[in-house]
Amino acid sequence: MPPNFMNNAQLQSPVVLRMLAHPLRWGLVRALSASDRRVHELVEMVQQPYNLVSYHLKLLRQSKIVVLRKSDADSRDLYYSLNLDKLFVDYQNAAHAIHPGWILNESTLPITHQTPRRVLFLCTHNSARSQIAEGLLRHMGGDNYLVCSAGNLPQPIHPETIAVMKELGIDIREQYSKHITELRDQPFDDIITVCDRVREACPTYEFCNPTIHWSIPDPTAVPDPVERHQAFTHTAREIERRIRQFMSYS
Repeated sequence: MPPNFMNNAQLQSPVVLRMLAHPLRWGLVRALSASDRRVHELVEMVQQPYNLVSYHLKLLRQSKIVVLRKSDADSRDLYYSLNLDKLFVDYQNAAHAIHPGWILNESTLPITHQTPRRVLFLCTHNSARSQIAEGLLRHMGGDNYLVCSAGNLPQPIHPETIAVMKELGIDIREQYSKHITELRDQPFDDIITVCDRVREACPTYEFCNPTIHWSIPDPTAVPDPVERHQAFTHTAREIERRIRQFMSYS
């Protein structure tokens, strides 16, 4: 091989591969692959010291593989989540760098269940995020899923919730808010919290054991009407993205 066949930049392995090659960072990415988590939860999962986990989370954040936001329940808490869309793009670019003809295919067929998978979405008021999630999974998953939503302090469905779903071509006017205790006798395969407050309230209900958490800001908290509609649109897109990923493995 001629000495100048590749320059120094070409000899550098892609950042995403260097990030994932470290055993602890790989463990953190795996831990965040299905659910958003707080740092002390990650420490327990990977069984490593707090300062070491924090250091590697910082590296993952700098590479934009991991993002974080303050908890709505306690602003001193931080929730880490995996930026799966960026991770996929970076991984695909890395594959392309190995061989130009190697392109990964993002499209995967949804898993077909012999019996419908029962899914419950929870948020505090059951007026926005969990209602959006219920409508989207019912629409996207069809007969593969039986979907419900509830809250621990239920309020009527927010008008913007119905409006933003209508923009997506989904009519949720038959959905309604309900208290979590109304579903206490129903078995669920997955309980997904889409609100930090309700996730931290769940332990007060002996039958509520969330399996997945999505830390999503509350769009109803935005005071300006124009900005609030934009927040609802962003929320619907974020939940749709997460549901698409959820359907690919559940």
